Amino acid sequence: MFSLADVLQPPLLTSDLPGLGGKIKTIPEDFEVEEIPAYQPSGQGEFLYLWIEKRDMGAEYFERQIARRLDLPVGEVGTAGLKDRRAVTRQMVSVPAVVESRLAQLDGEGIKVLSVSKHTNKLRAGHLHGNRFRILIRFSSPLPLEEGAGATVDGSPHPRPRSQGERGEIAVIERIRQQGLPNYYGPQRFGRDGETLHLGLALLRGEKPAKPVRSPFLKKLAVSAAQSALFNHSLAQRFRDGLLRTVLPGDVMCKIPFGGMFVAADVPTEQGRFEAREIVTAGPIFGRKMFASSEEAARREELTLSAFGLTSASFHGFGKMLQGTRRHNLIYVADLAAVPESEGVRVSFTLPAGSYATVLLREIMKSETLLEESD
Repeated sequence: MFSLADVLQPPLLTSDLPGLGGKIKTIPEDFEVEEIPAYQPSGQGEFLYLWIEKRDMGAEYFERQIARRLDLPVGEVGTAGLKDRRAVTRQMVSVPAVVESRLAQLDGEGIKVLSVSKHTNKLRAGHLHGNRFRILIRFSSPLPLEEGAGATVDGSPHPRPRSQGERGEIAVIERIRQQGLPNYYGPQRFGRDGETLHLGLALLRGEKPAKPVRSPFLKKLAVSAAQSALFNHSLAQRFRDGLLRTVLPGDVMCKIPFGGMFVAADVPTEQGRFEAREIVTAGPIFGRKMFASSEEAARREELTLSAFGLTSASFHGFGKMLQGTRRHNLIYVADLAAVPESEGVRVSFTLPAGSYATVLLREIMKSETLLEESD
């Protein structure tokens, strides 16, 4: 059987190093996110591309507000990805060009239009390369800063806290930079106490949920949570077995940062390419059309399914909802930096689309409150 703790709090890359502690999202400005679009608008077309800043507003509510203020159906609003609620975020939004005369109605109450352009297609989920983060980790009391105490974690000559350097944050940052970060799904993916995950597993097992699931959105959310849990479990087991940075016979490999998939046949050659950061192992997002592994990698994936009481046939009968794919087991965060401030430490980094800031922050903070603070 699987462990819920293994899904929500999988093993840390830096478990042997102390964390900073602290809190995030005390105020929205502590957590800044900026989307990296997959492409820039062409300047012409039937859709307006709006570069928008929102403050302290959930993703679904944000889309409804855009629709209401522009007098549009919600389905006409296009976004590339969901952004945190308690945060200041900047992202691209598309709307039909026919509403251009009404754009002045958008500004105010948490929404600010920063720029406007046009493009030929509606913006859709996944049309982004990643997100840039600037996050303040606050401490309960101001940190004493020592001028001239040496370079900070990012190598710049700023003051650093006298006490924090000895607590391991430099070692944590350096290890993640050098070894990469396990690409787990964050705990918010699974619902409070894993309730969304449990619903998804019940649906996959053909069990009758306690309450009928009539909403297609909730059904999709639940089975996606189950897929994510299987990935986390698979990656956690790989980590515990000392195989995070090892190419196995039959592993599915992906080119970095983007590219096609293939199965590792010549393991020594692919191990060399892995270590050169040309390719990375890709874990399972189970579904009917998931790119198949073989040999040892396939046997390990079968064990993951068994741990959850599932088989490959469990993913049939859901139409396009569960086609399946692969996800990088490891991501590299080359620009990861941390600079002390009087209130705490400001962490900055860039993550690819679909990766979770809370996973990285958990390594740095070693905090048990991130689930509550990740809304």
